[in-house]
Amino acid sequence: MNSVRMDKWLRAARFFKTRSLAARACELGRVQSNGQPAKAAREVRVGDMLRLTTEGGDFQVEVLLLNEVRGPTPLAQTLYRETEQSRELRLKVAAERKALKQFQDPGIGRPSKRDRRKIIQFRGRA
Repeated sequence: MNSVRMDKWLRAARFFKTRSLAARACELGRVQSNGQPAKAAREVRVGDMLRLTTEGGDFQVEVLLLNEVRGPTPLAQTLYRETEQSRELRLKVAAERKALKQFQDPGIGRPSKRDRRKIIQFRGRA
């Protein structure tokens, strides 16, 4: 096997849960292969550099092995190698996101029963 479809490889490497989600990401331009926007049918070869934008963050990976079938996570992690720069940036963004949660106003969310009664009273109902 010399090459595999982009959407099949992305699913096998567990970047996306389904092949249709991988194809949709390609349509939206969230997948680049060697600096070029990649379509779902583009062939992935060993040695290609991919840049992916997913819910988990931005990844820059080198393709090490090819596989069409989705397997266990330890096997999927052997299909690619993430660059050090990509890993550091992703961890930095995750740390910033975690720190931001500590400074959010705890009052954000659904009003309590007491708050709802005050809102109703303020609006002039009941």
